[in-house]
Amino acid sequence: MTPQGYLALVLHAHLPFVRHPEYEEFLEEDWLYEAITETYIPLVDMMDGLINDGCDFRLTMSITPPLASMLGDELLQNRYVRTIDKSIELAHKEINRTKGDHQFHELAWFYLHRLENCRRVFVDKYHRNLLTAFRKFQDAGKLEIITCGATHGYLPLMNEYPEAVRAQVMIARDHYRECFGRDPRGIWLPECAYVPGIDRFLKEAEIRWFVVDTHGVMHAEPRPRYGVYAPIYTRTGPAAFARDIESSVQVWSSIEGYPGDPAYRDFYRDIGYDLDFDYIKPYIQTNGLRKFTGLKYHRITGKGGWKEPYRPGAAHQRAADHAGNFVHNRAKQIEHLHSMLGIDPIVLAPYDAELYGHWWYEGPEFLNYVFRKANYDQQTFRTTTPGEYLAQHNTQQLATPSASSWGAEGYYKVWLDEPNAWIYPHLHVATGRMIELARQFRDCYGLTDRAMKQAARELLLAQSSDWAFIMKTGTMVPYAVKRTQDHILRFTKLYEQIKANTIDTDFLGNCEWRNNIFPNINWRYYI
Repeated sequence: MTPQGYLALVLHAHLPFVRHPEYEEFLEEDWLYEAITETYIPLVDMMDGLINDGCDFRLTMSITPPLASMLGDELLQNRYVRTIDKSIELAHKEINRTKGDHQFHELAWFYLHRLENCRRVFVDKYHRNLLTAFRKFQDAGKLEIITCGATHGYLPLMNEYPEAVRAQVMIARDHYRECFGRDPRGIWLPECAYVPGIDRFLKEAEIRWFVVDTHGVMHAEPRPRYGVYAPIYTRTGPAAFARDIESSVQVWSSIEGYPGDPAYRDFYRDIGYDLDFDYIKPYIQTNGLRKFTGLKYHRITGKGGWKEPYRPGAAHQRAADHAGNFVHNRAKQIEHLHSMLGIDPIVLAPYDAELYGHWWYEGPEFLNYVFRKANYDQQTFRTTTPGEYLAQHNTQQLATPSASSWGAEGYYKVWLDEPNAWIYPHLHVATGRMIELARQFRDCYGLTDRAMKQAARELLLAQSSDWAFIMKTGTMVPYAVKRTQDHILRFTKLYEQIKANTIDTDFLGNCEWRNNIFPNINWRYYI
């Protein structure tokens, strides 16, 4: 039966580049290790299971260059194995500690099996590099991997330096080629932040489509005939797909969204904070400060502080129920759109990948059930990717999306507000200097070329939108401030040394050792 429309699930997998070889352990590196255990490996398991069962599906994921760099980094791979081994050790201890409590004892065994499976998938099946797993799914035609800005830089706020926007796009394109052996067809603009003009750099990189928030298309000029349920082509060529509000609310909303169900695991109750200090001390920070261990024994229950024990079986049943509800609603929505618009609509549902598994522990199970129910329980729609949809529906309206982002209030204030506005004068000066260096030393080689590469890395890392976001939200602010300052200071020192032809090889080597992202970076994109 010919479908009446399509559903495109898009997961944005991103973490800032956090790698500290100068320390044996570093708290912020846990962001990566937690995401591997709770999000990336469960998603890999899900896709392997769907393929093994012959269930057809389509999924789109951005794997940003910083995340891809960390997943492919030997130091971080080895540190993850050390981390998962420590978690398995703690799970064994928990089995002994909870022998007198039937419910918690079963949960300890549950976590042990989950952790041992994570180690098996990571080490034995994919040889410590999950990029090979995602590449396998893409090569099988089930997953479309898209890129992002090189370091998730907020492109509209560097728009007065077009060379900087170009570098973010082109360096990301080059890195994608190295990781996945092909060119990216799509891009997740960092923070879905768009301003007219960015698409010309996407065209140069031969990127065919990108994602914007709902109002980016709804306020396009001219107004879109089919709203957000068909892409629009920009005047330079790449197509814009917009987020569907209805499908987003069902997952994101703290009131209406699925993740707030009382049966699901409570994110904040963790034995790293609940148990006796001397018992848990080997598994928290070396300075004695507590942290999440990933072993959480309670379900959401309600808004109060009292929580009931978590029951994985009941939670998975709720995930199946919610998946059924989601698929049913999408079928009704697409059936209605098809009859009203007279086209095969596409419903684009984009989410942060880390919602699935990390924040919403049962999220990967929900997706697993969504794909199975969409494949077997209905015939109204099929899952697709934006790239596949464009190939099948290549005639679309021509329009210019409006300036927009998916941040609060829809524009730029999250990343340009009182707590973080101070960073931009420094970023702009550094950007102007990088362009100056690129023009002056365009024909350099040897040591100067090495220094130019590292100067570009330091600038790109300083431009990461994550630091401004952290400053605005008030979490881990000292770390975000220090990262911004350190990258700007390193860039400035390299700039001065390159201009004076007095490059300090010890300093340069130390910078390269600390920040080894993009080993083959082409800094001449700044020309």
